[in-house]
Amino acid sequence: MKFTRKAQAQWKGGGKDGKGTLTSNSGVLSNTPYSFHTRFEDGDKGTNPEELVGAAHAGCFAMQLSFLLVEAGFTANTLDVDATVTFQDGKVTTITLNLKGDVPNIGAEQFQEVATKAKEVCPISNLLNAEIVLNASLV
Repeated sequence: MKFTRKAQAQWKGGGKDGKGTLTSNSGVLSNTPYSFHTRFEDGDKGTNPEELVGAAHAGCFAMQLSFLLVEAGFTANTLDVDATVTFQDGKVTTITLNLKGDVPNIGAEQFQEVATKAKEVCPISNLLNAEIVLNASLV
């Protein structure tokens, strides 16, 4: 399967005093603001690239895990994933995926194995050149 997705960014002004917007062809992002303040200071209303990478990674990983669980004979009630993206010295250095899964009839060891495989084969995991830490727990 091959497909493409597109998004656009527009930036006006300098790095610290400028502002930008992000738009996706799906319309989910539509002139969504981002700036130095939303990226480095948690100020203003808007998003930032690291937050978007975290959302993309969490979503991709959860979907990949659901496919692998079904292959193993299980269907999750819920897979809650939060992604913490660490930015240090001009680089994204680590992404920590915290997973809480409600998966009937699966044992903790098998859940860990399937979650680890999902981390390894997730397309966004493979895209990123950062350490990816997975913490998985079964509820």
